Amino acid sequence: MNPGPSPDEVRDRRQTARIRTPLLDCHRIAVLSLKGGVGKTTTTVAVGSTLASLRGDRVVAIDANPDRGTLGSKVPRTSAHTVRELLEDAHRLHRYVDVRRYLSQADSRLEVLASANDPELSDTFGAEDYRAVDDLLQRHYSILLTDCGTGILHSAMHGVLQLADTLVIVSSATADGGTSASATLDWLDAHGYAEHVREAVAVISMFPTQGERVDVDALAHHFEARTRRVVQVPFDPHLADGGRIVLSDLKRETQTAYREIAGAVAERFGEERGSRPH
Repeated sequence: MNPGPSPDEVRDRRQTARIRTPLLDCHRIAVLSLKGGVGKTTTTVAVGSTLASLRGDRVVAIDANPDRGTLGSKVPRTSAHTVRELLEDAHRLHRYVDVRRYLSQADSRLEVLASANDPELSDTFGAEDYRAVDDLLQRHYSILLTDCGTGILHSAMHGVLQLADTLVIVSSATADGGTSASATLDWLDAHGYAEHVREAVAVISMFPTQGERVDVDALAHHFEARTRRVVQVPFDPHLADGGRIVLSDLKRETQTAYREIAGAVAERFGEERGSRPH
């Protein structure tokens, strides 16, 4: 007898089908946190890798951290170029093959645009620079993920939020991390992004961190009341060392969590805004 697919298999198939939802326009995902060390960059790469590995189109992650972000170190560095060089040469980059030379690529097919190595150059990366990068990449990629800096008042953040279709808010399972994530939502609510908050996906990272642990269920309920979806990412030894991220090296439960985040983001695929301010 063939009992048919198990409930888990049915759920996985539905989730995969959701992640593969066709897009009407380029979809922008901004990954935010006011506090460093909570898994924001890890979330960007893992969710981006999940999307890239399950879809047939192009997915790119952008490091918009003004303090020499670490996004580029999470994948094999196949290109030494940075976002600053991409901007300088943008006027002569017309084809995908031209742009591709400035990005590194993971085994998952996720492509990554690293931040400038010089902190002084990184600090000059503002809203207009971000819009220029977005304008170039959206011609060649279906999904853009942005690993934002922890400074929500940094000038680039205005450009990121203006263009974002979906926000992913990352918190650690600590009192400090939860407070910072909640403060991020408060700031967004107060500055005209209340709808973004209601449609956001909240991520609670269970990675080892310094600080007082909190009641994770209570933290999850807090975010459930304010955002569209809350996903907990379990501790994983592969992520704990802070090195390159390879999806196949993650525990099954961790892979499932990132697929859940990707699926939650994908629920909004096809709802992209047709026109955006520049």
